[in-house]
Amino acid sequence: MTTAADIALIAGGGFLAGGINAVAGGGSLVSFPALIAIGLPRLSANVTNTVSIFPGYVGGTFGYRRELREEPEELRRLTPVAMLGAATGAAVLLATSSKVFDAIVPFLVLLASVLLVLQPRIQRWVLSRPHDGFTRSFTALALSTFVAGAYGAYFGGGLGVLLLAVLGVFLDKSLQHTNALKGALSLAINLLALVVFALFGPVHWWMVAVMAPMSLLGGWSGSHVARRLPARVLRPVIAAFGVIVAVVLAVA
Repeated sequence: MTTAADIALIAGGGFLAGGINAVAGGGSLVSFPALIAIGLPRLSANVTNTVSIFPGYVGGTFGYRRELREEPEELRRLTPVAMLGAATGAAVLLATSSKVFDAIVPFLVLLASVLLVLQPRIQRWVLSRPHDGFTRSFTALALSTFVAGAYGAYFGGGLGVLLLAVLGVFLDKSLQHTNALKGALSLAINLLALVVFALFGPVHWWMVAVMAPMSLLGGWSGSHVARRLPARVLRPVIAAFGVIVAVVLAVA
């Protein structure tokens, strides 16, 4: 039976996830455990969390609309690839037994935590990379984007960092344009996952109704907090929390 404390917990998890994503990224490392904490099976929690945090990707992409209009070619070419990867990842997730997913999820949470820690180094590398000599093989870029899309739909924690690394390797773009493309592809991946999960997944819609607006509110609040609390302060805290969650899930 759902209690007021359960509702407060997932509302708080959604709010914190939105705020954390606005400041540093890694919000799923808070919202996903919140759903598990109220007794949701891990696979259902993962699917419900993916649907709940989708509004945040819309806002992020809207903020980069100018950069996306300036260079639409990569977005046009990579969006179908990313969505195909997402369809594959979503299908694999729904075909995965709860027992297998329960065994895998601690490692996925740990991977997301590691990606969160690596994010500043990846951003510095993107900024400092030379403007020649890049591997511009679209086949390699498309394959990497497909894998990132599959991962994003299967779990999603750290997806933005993974896409930033992939795009940084294969594209000679500024950090702002790379971030814009990363956000738009993340939106496409999560949109596809949302549709698949809405049709076929074990989504708990009342929880989505609580978490989604709270994540939007948290994102708005986080944009203001970001001016006072640097991401370099929050990121290691969230990553450390993710490691603790991974350990707890592994031994539970």
